[in-house]
Amino acid sequence: MNRATLSVRPVDASLASAGLSVRQGEVARRSHKKKSLPHHRIEISLRDISQFFNSMDPSPFHEKDLDHDAEEFIVSWVQEYHRHDPVSLLIHLKEFPSGENPQATIEAAVHNYFAAKAKLNRLEFRRLMKQGRLSLLIGLAFLASCLLTSQIVAGTADGAFQRVVRESLTIAGWVAMWRPMQIYLYDWWPLCRRGQIFEKMSRMKVDVKPHVKPFALP
Repeated sequence: MNRATLSVRPVDASLASAGLSVRQGEVARRSHKKKSLPHHRIEISLRDISQFFNSMDPSPFHEKDLDHDAEEFIVSWVQEYHRHDPVSLLIHLKEFPSGENPQATIEAAVHNYFAAKAKLNRLEFRRLMKQGRLSLLIGLAFLASCLLTSQIVAGTADGAFQRVVRESLTIAGWVAMWRPMQIYLYDWWPLCRRGQIFEKMSRMKVDVKPHVKPFALP
């Protein structure tokens, strides 16, 4: 597979006229900034169409799963770009079909595949949030019981054994909060980021062209 290439969309340098208000000028600058987002193009060179799809999937072309290597290549490059930057996919086929152009079929297959991946990602995100809420309730209940028991032990005596028990209960209570803290501080945002990538890829432009051999001098 070829290395992904990056191309920058030409920037419209037109500015608002001097008679416009400051508010209109601000809107124009924001619109100008939005239009100047770089466009990234990912290129893949394949032997034929079947190499792009999972050979074990018996579904029609527009519902087939993508080949694992092709999917990982595309996703890995899209992850390198900002989530707001537009991305397109260009597929070069060495054995281009002689009949109908496969561009529409492949584009529909790519959109359907990543739309399904985005849907599964949303389900996984909701499951993670549900797990976070449940683990938070369990952790808070266990922490409260540990702190309460620690206070009861502290009121009975002040020996070395009682101090060890109090410290152990306090540590155990806070350790129980580790899982909900991990979910709400670290686990959710990579999943959310991946979902945004799948959403963008479910709408990206896909072009299919025959592979052109480089011109060789005699």
